[in-house]
Amino acid sequence: MENETLGPKDHNEAVAIFRSEIVGALCRRDLQRGELKEALRSLSQQRFRPPGREHTCTFSVPTLERWYYACKRSGLQALKPKRRKDRGRAKALLAPQRDLLLDIRREYPSASVPLILRTLILDGRLDKSALSPATLRRFYVEAGLDRVATRDGSGPTTRLRWQAEQPGALWHGDVCHGPAILVGDKRMPLRIHGMLDDASRYIVALEAHHQERETDMMSVFLRALRRHGSPDCLYLDNGSTYRGDILRTACARMDISLLHAKPYDPQARGKMERFWRTLRENCLDYLGAVSSLHDVNVRLLAFLDQHYHQAPHASLMGCSPASVFAKATRTADSLDEKKIKDALTVNVRRRVRRDTTVSLNGEEFEIELGFLAGRVVTLGYSLAEPLSAPWLEHQGKRLALRPVDAKKNAHLSRPPRKQHPESAARHVPFDPPKALLNRASGTTHKDFDEEPF
Repeated sequence: MENETLGPKDHNEAVAIFRSEIVGALCRRDLQRGELKEALRSLSQQRFRPPGREHTCTFSVPTLERWYYACKRSGLQALKPKRRKDRGRAKALLAPQRDLLLDIRREYPSASVPLILRTLILDGRLDKSALSPATLRRFYVEAGLDRVATRDGSGPTTRLRWQAEQPGALWHGDVCHGPAILVGDKRMPLRIHGMLDDASRYIVALEAHHQERETDMMSVFLRALRRHGSPDCLYLDNGSTYRGDILRTACARMDISLLHAKPYDPQARGKMERFWRTLRENCLDYLGAVSSLHDVNVRLLAFLDQHYHQAPHASLMGCSPASVFAKATRTADSLDEKKIKDALTVNVRRRVRRDTTVSLNGEEFEIELGFLAGRVVTLGYSLAEPLSAPWLEHQGKRLALRPVDAKKNAHLSRPPRKQHPESAARHVPFDPPKALLNRASGTTHKDFDEEPF
C-alpha cells in the first residue's frame, strides 16, 4: 500500500487542514492580553497558497480571528467551509468587463477592490449586482494581479535560546545519514530516523532504515505515538520526507501542530543536530562489520538505554533526559488506537467495473452492491494497519471488501443484482405512440379516465 498517499478526503478537508496550519499553533499558546491581536496582525501580513490555487494571497485579521476561535472551539471539523446556498449560479463576467477590470488594476495597482467596484458602479460601467468584492478578488488573484502587501515583516532578528515548557509539548524529527553497511554482497545506505522531545532531550523514537521515504518516517512516528502519546507540536525541517500529504493530514486529524523550520537555517534545529553529533561520536562511527538493519537497531537501542538517556545533560542542569521525561506532568490525551487508525485512513476514488470489482494497490476486490457497477466509489484503508482489509464507504457506512476468487466464482450461480434502495419506482402511465395519437386526434390527457401523473 505504499503506492497510495494519505491525503485529505475531499476539498473541504484540504481547506480545513490549510486553515489549521495557519492558526493551529496559536490555539496551543497561552496568550496574554493583547498578544492574540498582535499575532493575528502578523499573520495577516504573510502570504499563503490555498489548496488548488496557483497564487498566494493574504487573509484579513477578522478572517484569521474567526478561524482561530473555530479551531479552538471544535477543532478541524469547524474549519471546513460551508456549502454556498447559491452554488452553481455564479454569473460570468463578459469579455469587455474582464478587460476593463484588468486594465484598471494594471494602471492603478494600489486601488482596492471596493474602490474599483464603487467607481465603476457610479460611472454606470458596471451593474451593482454584477459581481461581489470576493469574486473580483479571486479574479485578480487568478490573473496574477493581487495586491502586494504594503508592510514587510522580514528583517534581521536576534537569535534566542528557546525550549518547550514541558516534556511532550514539542518533538523534533530528522534523518541522519550513517555509514553504508554491507548486506550480503551489496553495500546499502543507512538512514537513521529519530524524534527528540524538546524539553527533556529524550529520544522518543530512533530506528534505522535503508531509505528516508515519508512512509519510513511515518512508521517511526507511529511507534512513538503508541508508546508515548501525541505531542502538541511536531517540529521538522523542509525536506521532502516531511512535506508530504500523509504527515500533514495525519497531524491535522490528531490535532498536532506541524511546524517547519525556515530554509537554510540549520541553527534553528540545533538540539537535533547536537544529538546526531553525539550519536556519531559514540555509536555510528564504531558500527564495524554489521550486516543488517537489525544489528544496527539493537546497537542504537543499547546506546540510548545504557548511556544517552541516563547520562547527565548540560542543558538540563546536570539531569538526565530519562529523569526529566519521567517527571512530566502532562494530562493524559485522548489518543487511542482507534484515533490513530482514523487519522491514518487513506481515501481513494475508484470506478467499479461492470463485473462489480475494483482494483486497489494491485489487488482485486468484489463489491456486493450490484447497483454500484460503473459508478465511482470511495475506498478506504488505514496505514496504521497495513495488513487489514480495505472497505467501501457508502451512505455513511463502511462495507467490507473481499478479494476476488475468480475460480470459485466460476462455479457459483449468478445472484440477482441488488438494486439501490431508492431505485424502486412507482408505475406511471408512459406511452409515447399513444401521446402522438392523442395529439393527432386533438384529445388531451384529461379526456381519459387514467390516473393523473
